[in-house]
Amino acid sequence: MSEQYKQAGVDINAGYEAVEQMKDHVKRTMRPEVIGGLGGFGAAFDLSQLNMKAPVLVSGTDGVGTKLKLAIDNNRHDTIGVDAVAMCVNDIITTGAEPLYFLDYIAVNKVVPEHIGEIVKGIAEGCSQSECALIGGETAEMGEMYGSGEYDIAGFAVGAVEKNEYIDGSTVQAGDKIIGLSSSGIHSNGYSLVRKIIKDENIDVSTKLNGKPLIDLLLEPTQIYVKDVKALKDKVNIKAMSHITGGGFIENIPRALPENLGVSLDVSNVKVPEILSWLLEHSGMTKKEAYNVFNMGIGFIIVIAENETESALNILKNLNTDAQIIGEVTAHQGIEING
Repeated sequence: MSEQYKQAGVDINAGYEAVEQMKDHVKRTMRPEVIGGLGGFGAAFDLSQLNMKAPVLVSGTDGVGTKLKLAIDNNRHDTIGVDAVAMCVNDIITTGAEPLYFLDYIAVNKVVPEHIGEIVKGIAEGCSQSECALIGGETAEMGEMYGSGEYDIAGFAVGAVEKNEYIDGSTVQAGDKIIGLSSSGIHSNGYSLVRKIIKDENIDVSTKLNGKPLIDLLLEPTQIYVKDVKALKDKVNIKAMSHITGGGFIENIPRALPENLGVSLDVSNVKVPEILSWLLEHSGMTKKEAYNVFNMGIGFIIVIAENETESALNILKNLNTDAQIIGEVTAHQGIEING
């Protein structure tokens, strides 16, 4: 080990120990198509094993925003990795793609092996839920770039779909129904506002909200919808999908539709998670405003023909997924939200 390098701020031995802590977590995410396992200079995946005739690769990359700062401030590192995976895979499945593999990038002030192990444990859990392999990654120790105890995490996911099964929203028409899948909470958007509320009102995050510590609700991982979409694709004709992230309903739902169409939504029966209700109460934001920012209880939407809605809802019910019809596609542009 180079003592001079350590004095410059990089502890190589801590990096080695962190890698050891990762291995078991990574191992449980492996798929048979992965070539060579972990540790090489490049991660390899054998597409020929997928038995696809004309595979289209779909990729997505993202981080978790300032939710990460809340996790760091409260020394909670075991779930933020789930968010990193969710933000990527929930995007790529909107095309009908099956997530295949995921890579992470973790940049830290100092490598603390136990913290890296917890972060990667969360990433592996997200990959397990997504049925994709954690195929590789990078941990960089950059003391001058981050404050003491600080780090950042970003992810990159790749999926594949048969070319003739690619979902682009082009077949959507007026009268199609919109199914909303429930969110697990705030997911990974709006945390600059969350943290401002906590600071301005001097809120103790250990305080309980209906019996559960506030910090647990604030750091609830983003729901992953991979298994739901996989199950539906085999049984019904999905016309379009949208992942409800920053920008809420107003920005994300139109992205799934042809430009000449819009939606009419009835959210009167949507159960808004307690933490989102708490956020609205403390922010002073109106519910109408909130639909332009947050998921408001719906983390993912699926557009299908009216005659397939009952079948789709039954499939989701058998998966114990909370889902309901929240509206329909209209022949005019724009979003109308009632309820």
